[in-house]
Amino acid sequence: MKLEVQNSTGSGTGRSVELPENIFGVEPNEHAVYLAVKSYLAAQRQGTHKAKERGEIAGSTKKLHRQKGTGGSRKGDIKNPLFRSGGRVFGPRPRNYVVKLNKKVRQLARASAFSTKAAAGKLTLIEDLSMDAPRTKDFINVLNAFDLSNEKTLLITADHDVNVFRSSRNLPKAQVVAASDVNTYQLMHATNVIVAEGAIEKLKENFA
Repeated sequence: MKLEVQNSTGSGTGRSVELPENIFGVEPNEHAVYLAVKSYLAAQRQGTHKAKERGEIAGSTKKLHRQKGTGGSRKGDIKNPLFRSGGRVFGPRPRNYVVKLNKKVRQLARASAFSTKAAAGKLTLIEDLSMDAPRTKDFINVLNAFDLSNEKTLLITADHDVNVFRSSRNLPKAQVVAASDVNTYQLMHATNVIVAEGAIEKLKENFA
């Protein structure tokens, strides 16, 4: 499919770019997208949670009172999980939540996400964006040119541009990412995706 290249003011440049079919024209695979999103969200978890169990609580190990004859229930030591400040039964332990995915599945998921946005008309192609200095106001003007200031928007640049990245950092609904770093979760989380012209070649290299 062909997509017209627009400039930062929202006007057409008269040029069109042929989007690669293996990225923007595949049949979306919902299960691959699900696995990729699951893998990404799982990787965000630190897995450092820990609760002290019975054997880790500081306290005496002496039996509180004799087994029979008191009229009370049978008790062990003060670290019994039934008591306040006692140990936790089957408490959480540090663990790794990483979900491993094969490279082909990750690529299929990203291509499915790109194709979904393209088919829904939520994909915009613009000229490479550059800024002399970080300025949020300039980035907002770009979003306003496409009526995207109030929608979740993902801008994919050819390379990591510090000024463009910092210009979007204060905007809760905007995100900037380099073509080599974009993942399926970011694509699906955004309502609209803006792709810089130079990022197309980078995506072709990544999917080669």
